Amino acid sequence: MKAKYLNLRADAAKVLHQILEEGQSARECLPLAQLPHKEQDKAWLQEMVYGVLRNLPILQFWLRQLLDKPLKNRYKIVEQLIMLGFYQLSFSRVSQHAAVSETVAACQPLNTQAMKGLVNAILRTFIREEMSLQEAPNKQIASGLPKWLYKKLQAEYPDGFTDLITNMQLKAPIWLRVNTGKISHTHFVEALGNASIEFTLTTEHPDAIILSKGYDVTSLPGFDKGWFAVQDGAAQLAAFYLEPAQGESILDCCAAPGGKTCHIIESQPGIAKIVALEINEKRAFRIEENLLRLGHNAEIVIGDASTPEKWWDGQLFDRVLLDAPCSATGIIRRHPDIKWLRKAKDIDVLVNLQKQILDAIWALIKPGGTLLYATCSILPEENHLQISDFLSRTPNASLDNRFYNDSVDKPGKQILPGDQQMDGFYYARLLKS
Repeated sequence: MKAKYLNLRADAAKVLHQILEEGQSARECLPLAQLPHKEQDKAWLQEMVYGVLRNLPILQFWLRQLLDKPLKNRYKIVEQLIMLGFYQLSFSRVSQHAAVSETVAACQPLNTQAMKGLVNAILRTFIREEMSLQEAPNKQIASGLPKWLYKKLQAEYPDGFTDLITNMQLKAPIWLRVNTGKISHTHFVEALGNASIEFTLTTEHPDAIILSKGYDVTSLPGFDKGWFAVQDGAAQLAAFYLEPAQGESILDCCAAPGGKTCHIIESQPGIAKIVALEINEKRAFRIEENLLRLGHNAEIVIGDASTPEKWWDGQLFDRVLLDAPCSATGIIRRHPDIKWLRKAKDIDVLVNLQKQILDAIWALIKPGGTLLYATCSILPEENHLQISDFLSRTPNASLDNRFYNDSVDKPGKQILPGDQQMDGFYYARLLKS
């Protein structure tokens, strides 16, 4: 039993080090760390890693008060281990004894045995002084956000800022989308009830189910039969807003992992053709996996959306879904590593890339066709400012008049994290004259 917990804490510290010091995403390194563990321990490992990432500013604040000077080189990982100890002591149900003794013991598999005494002393001091350390010195640290993003959101959303940062800190619910080509919504609901799965329904999303607590989705009824997909409610709006019609040719740009491609097929089985475009070959394999499990067919193309001349066959599309590369600031509650991987300087680079893709893909659409622009961002530069700029330089483009936020100066629909339990998302529906 002891070795299991030692390995778990060591693995958690390794993942945190890979994210915070090496710039890897949790999607890359967390599954590898989870691989040798049992299901329950996999969940614990993710809970600890995500918990530290959600609360990193306050954990770092405490660390700087109790650690005389930053650790360097191969001992840097011990800082992540200490913060993991703080998180267990302040935010989890782990007992004080286990949090201290097993976190200290995790130094051994990390090859940092010389730091055992330091880790033990800091964690025990933390227990004694936690009440005096507990309060964050400012609202930015309490928010769990990096300083640049905190200030940016404060400026952009002054009225609802407190609610916004609160919702960004909460855990996101698991949304399912019923594959109605395989099973009716009613019958799937019955299957979940028979399996004692707790869930709620929403009238705004006719194909959706929201799980009331965390479940291993692969163990839910019908997973292997393709009865459902995991897809947030905001992402489920893409197929409805695109409005594909029978006999049409559809392009899904930046399509991995394929959830929207599959939903488009389910929403309109009579489409003539759908192309799923993805620049990353490894991520394109995820599209293939999802198509296979859900029982759908699509043409998968490996290519860069900003240079269609390298992959396009010259046939125009009736409709295009462009889920553009973005800051992913709308899904931070689901992927808290984004807060620490994304930097302020990245935004201009992404905005320029989005601009290139918009201009390139617009040429692939038939006259009278539709482009649905989407991001999982809540930053105006990537959303309504991007679309305003596109409309100003593109004479044959207009905005569907159903897609205004609160004024004509802000084209598109902006969903904020927590709105109707959804992730943060942006949509603009553009019509080609």
